Amino acid sequence: MTRSVYVAGLGPGGGKSTIALGLAELLSRQVEGIGVFRPLAPEPRAGRDAILDLLRERYRIDDPYEDLYGATYAEAGELISTGRREELIALIVGRFREVERRHKAMVIVGNGLRADDETDELAFNARLANEFDSVVVAVVDGLEQSQEAISAAASGGYHGLSDLGASVLAVIANRVPPGTAMPGLPVPAYAIPEVPTVSAPTVAEVAAGLGATRLAGDDAALDRDVLDFVVGAAHVPLLLEYLTDGCLLITPGDRDDLLVAAAAARAAGSPAIAGVVLTLGVRPDPRTMRLVESLGAGLAVLLVPTDSYHTIEAVGRIEGRPTAANPRKVEAAIGAFESSVDNEELMRRLDVARAPRVTPLMFEYELIDRARLERRHLVLPEGGEERILRATETLLRRAVADLTLLGDPDEISRKAKDLGLDIDGASIVDPAASPWLEEFAEEYAQIRRHKGVTIDLARDVVRDVSYFGTMMVHTGRAHGMVSGATHTTAATIRPAFEIIKTVPGVSVASSVFLMLLTDRVLVYGDCAVNPDPDAAQLADIALSSADTAARFGIEPRVAMLSYSTGSSGTGADVEKVAAATALVRERRPDLPVEGPIQYDAAVDPSVARTKLPGSTVAGHATVFIFPDLNTGNNTYKAVQRSAGAVAVGPVMQGLRRPVNDLSRGATVKDIVNTVAITAIQAAS
Repeated sequence: MTRSVYVAGLGPGGGKSTIALGLAELLSRQVEGIGVFRPLAPEPRAGRDAILDLLRERYRIDDPYEDLYGATYAEAGELISTGRREELIALIVGRFREVERRHKAMVIVGNGLRADDETDELAFNARLANEFDSVVVAVVDGLEQSQEAISAAASGGYHGLSDLGASVLAVIANRVPPGTAMPGLPVPAYAIPEVPTVSAPTVAEVAAGLGATRLAGDDAALDRDVLDFVVGAAHVPLLLEYLTDGCLLITPGDRDDLLVAAAAARAAGSPAIAGVVLTLGVRPDPRTMRLVESLGAGLAVLLVPTDSYHTIEAVGRIEGRPTAANPRKVEAAIGAFESSVDNEELMRRLDVARAPRVTPLMFEYELIDRARLERRHLVLPEGGEERILRATETLLRRAVADLTLLGDPDEISRKAKDLGLDIDGASIVDPAASPWLEEFAEEYAQIRRHKGVTIDLARDVVRDVSYFGTMMVHTGRAHGMVSGATHTTAATIRPAFEIIKTVPGVSVASSVFLMLLTDRVLVYGDCAVNPDPDAAQLADIALSSADTAARFGIEPRVAMLSYSTGSSGTGADVEKVAAATALVRERRPDLPVEGPIQYDAAVDPSVARTKLPGSTVAGHATVFIFPDLNTGNNTYKAVQRSAGAVAVGPVMQGLRRPVNDLSRGATVKDIVNTVAITAIQAAS
């Protein structure tokens, strides 16, 4: 039977998006596919529901958007006004049951009977939760509320829902002041602190809320959080005293002097203001705008027709929320939920059975969970790269790993502030100024003495961030390293080969890609490192790949790939694969392995029954070992592009300590996944 959880707000606001995201994240780790639903949604012409769009996109839900709500507010209003409330309930329940049948678990995000009135929300949502047979998570809005008010709302909400017959799973107070304690209740009660990144609107959200015209600023400028606003009416020296990081300057459009001052402050990086709103519909002088843009501050400048008073009033009503268009807010919301809520306790109370197989979505979330459980310290040499900085913020918010960034501390901090990122939890080390430099140089000179490396040459070498990061791993100052967003593969892995070297008994380091297909996770090796391995090296690659698969919860069944299956073909390439297969069987008699075998016989049970009947691997392989780099690299890319698979990697294996290489086209999500993988390798 589908297990469903109903997120019910105890009054307006409350940040239900954060709670819905946290619960969806939990359920997605346990079941193959979750469903989402809202009882009511706006009319299609009024725009789509932001929470539904976010959950649908993040959790790869295939249901059409129109199936994910019970009725529109207009439909609800008509039925209520004509005394047909029960008809409305029946309509919503009927549509919910249709969606529920398609999924193993459901997250329902409650709302009130009208988009602008949630006074009847408690009774309405309690009734629907009972009709859906859902457990309820009650949400209290703690923003700017006292301890007493939060406790009273949490206690009153729990008892109110229980009196209405609802089965309450937990009570969560969101956006509370630091140190807020929850009252003792018969169910778990949690407090999630206010996180400005989640609740603060972005400049883009302010622009949309005001109906503003953008005069300057790119998409990155519009993505900045607005943490406060300052009204500009004084002269420049006085104004500068009131500007703060993340503030929005609101000033009449004829105050060119204040606009230039704000742009200059932004360009200097202190303070890193969010943007400027010009009021009264007055455009600044074109010469002023040219000067502002020439400063290179990336400052967003918006123009509105209203006066300053009404603009300030409107800005005060604009509230940020996680959306599909703003992954930073999504990750910050999930991080806040995970750090404040006992996830294991909630899962026990939800009583959702884990799916027998691991889907790609479950696999990705499992990476984050496992890395968090045994938190490791990793070094990222490309500390000034924007994608690395964005990934760092996500990794720190979700407690995936402790991080050291390499580079100039002032430059990295300035760039992070300019991007509106919070990386305060990361260490920043400048290799050229580090007290470890001399120790690293002496150690490297000793390691490479047989190659004629002198101490003077070693000092120059270890100043390079890739070598410095590798030395941090070698000396135990970090458990692993992730690089390659801007460096070549050779620049990332050469220091590892020179300094860290391979584990005893393994002749060659290699790599795998974790291929996340729509219905399973496969392991492909080697697709990135060894051009033409011999039989012994191919056997090493197979054994390392099987161990990697097992480390990530994939039962290893190894296919040694060739253009021939069994004894049907001849030639040097087939003989190499046959010899490698024999070596694998000799060294690991317990490991299921088949080879030589063609890809179709390895993956398709019907083909396997014809070509290799009785094989325990044919048709069910999970680890695919390619005979050379040309075959492996082209195959993984063909599957990635043609089958829509997500390729995670390359994941290095065979080294004594983990060092992983990123693609230079890696996304922020790729970097987060690779860091999690490296942390898991370091903990194994």
